[in-house]
Formats: sequence, structure tokens, C-alpha cells
Amino acid sequence: MTQFQMYECQNPQCRLRFPTNFSVQQFSTCPLCGSPVSQSGKPFSNAKLQPSVSTEPISKISVLLDNLRSTLNVGSIFRSANCTSIEHIYCCGTTPTPAHSKFGKSGLNSEQTVPWSYHRNALGVISEIKKNGFEITSLEVTSSSKSIFEQDQNKFSNNNMLIVGNELSGVDPAILDLSDSIVYIPMLGSKNSLNVAIAAAISFYVYRLSLKRKD
Repeated sequence: MTQFQMYECQNPQCRLRFPTNFSVQQFSTCPLCGSPVSQSGKPFSNAKLQPSVSTEPISKISVLLDNLRSTLNVGSIFRSANCTSIEHIYCCGTTPTPAHSKFGKSGLNSEQTVPWSYHRNALGVISEIKKNGFEITSLEVTSSSKSIFEQDQNKFSNNNMLIVGNELSGVDPAILDLSDSIVYIPMLGSKNSLNVAIAAAISFYVYRLSLKRKD
């Protein structure tokens, strides 16, 4: 495991404090002013959470990504899906898949543990998945959307699909018509939206924790 150590510039006019995994012999000068640096304090713990392996059945949550544009966003969503035990990701329309050369920069091999498939038409996927008893929830702001934090947990079934739409246009209106619920993430500052990968990650955890409380 790579060990990081905090260093501090010895120039009183600089005093840059920064971490590095190089020894002082390998990295002996300040990257800003070029003055000598020295170790400061204890090494970083670099501790990582161990995955929780449970024998309890986990409610199924699938995710459909409809016409996303950014490969980096898709990679980040896959990584969050791995962390929240998402059952399957449906990449639809123009959504990049893990086959894209840039996916690994943010996906970090998560496609190896998160089942996924590609489909040209999201409506066809949703129509089939609804036949199997899945509840469809779209992440979108509409006049009828409810806060994801105020969603009625009793409406959740054991099989759930979350729809995440295009970064600019949002979720296809035809998909909204097929949705059992439409939810949004409240904004508390001056901006009116989150990056789609961040919004997806928040939604994964809200749904996973809500379903766990219900069980």
C-alpha cells in the first residue's frame, strides 16, 4: 500500500503544506518556491473501508442511463453503482459504455463487478422491465416531482429502476409518462442542478438506505 506523508516548506514566506508518497530524498524541494521541505507529523493512515458482505437479501435496484453524453460521468456512475450494490446498469441511446477508451479514468474497473448492457431504445427496455414488476422512478424536475428525501418508502417495491437522463435535456418525456414516480434532489444554494454523476450517487444511497429501512 502506498504510504503518504505530509511535508512542509521551510521558507517562512511560503510554508506550503502538502502530501506526497515520495521520500524526502526523492522530493526534497517545494514545488512552488523551490526551498527545502521537511516531513511534518505522522504518515497518513490510508485506511480503506472494507466492503460489507451480507447474507441478507438485497432489494433489486437497476439503473437506466438514457442518452448521457459524458464518458467520465458514466464511469463515475458505474463506480457509485458498485459501492451501492446496484444490480444492473442499462446504457441506452447515445450513452457511452465501458467499451469507450476514456471510461477507465473514472470507472476504475467497476464494469467488471456491475452487470451492464447496451440498448438503442430506452422505451423498449422500460416496457419490458415494467412487465416484470419493477417500479420506475425518474430523476427529474417537473411540476409534479417530489423530493427524493420525502418519497413515500411504502411505495418502493422489491424491484426498482431509477432513470437518469441526458445532462442537458433531462429525462425523455415519454419515459416520464411511464414512470411510477418522479423525484428531484433539492438545491439549497444558488445553483439549480448537480452534476449528473453526483446526483446519481446521491440517489443510489437514498434508495438503498430507504429500502434497507423498509426491510
